[in-house]
Amino acid sequence: MPVVLGVAFGVSFLVPPTPAAAHNELTGSNPRDGARVATAPARIELRFLAKPSPATTKITITGPDNVVAGGPPVFDGSRVRVPFKPAAAGLYIVGYQLASNDGHPVKGEVRFTMTTGTAADPSASPSTAAPIAPSAGSPSAGAPSAGPVSASPGSSTASTVPAASEQSDSGGRWWLWALGGLVVLVALTAGLLFRRRRRRV
Repeated sequence: MPVVLGVAFGVSFLVPPTPAAAHNELTGSNPRDGARVATAPARIELRFLAKPSPATTKITITGPDNVVAGGPPVFDGSRVRVPFKPAAAGLYIVGYQLASNDGHPVKGEVRFTMTTGTAADPSASPSTAAPIAPSAGSPSAGAPSAGPVSASPGSSTASTVPAASEQSDSGGRWWLWALGGLVVLVALTAGLLFRRRRRRV
C-alpha cells in the first residue's frame, strides 16, 4: 500500500495541471500600467498568457471627458493591438474583457497618462477675454457725433463763428445801404441839373 501511494504521488508531479493552463490573464502591456507618456504611441498592445478569442474579446480605450480613443483590435497570437487616437492630455484607461478556455471571464484595465495633448474641452468654460476698446482715431459705437458747440456767456472757450441769425441779418442789410446811397446820389444829381437850368433862364 505505501508503494502504491508513492507511485501515485510521483505521477501527479509529472502530469501538468490542465485547468490552470486553461485560465487566461494579462501578462504585460505597452504602455505599461501607470506609465506617463509624452509621445503618443500609434497603437496600444496587450499581452496575455494564452491566445484570446476574437469572438469573445472586447477592448476599449477612453480618455479625458470619456472620449473614445481606440479602434478595432488586431489579434496576433497572444497579443492584441488597438489603434490609438490621442486627443487631450490626461488619463487614458484601456479596459479589456475576454473569456478563458475554461469559460472563466477575465476583466481588467491598464491606466496611463498622456502628458501632452490638446485641450480636453474647449467649450467647457466661456471666454473671459476683455472686450477690445475702440482706438483713439475711431468713434465708439453708439456715441453721438460732435455738433457745433455754443459757448455759454461765462465760458472761456467762446466760439468765433457767428450764429446763423447774425449771418443772415448782416447779409440781408447790405443791399438796403446800397439802395439808400443810390437814391441820395440820384437826388443830388437832379438838384444840380435843376439849378443849372434856372440860371440859364
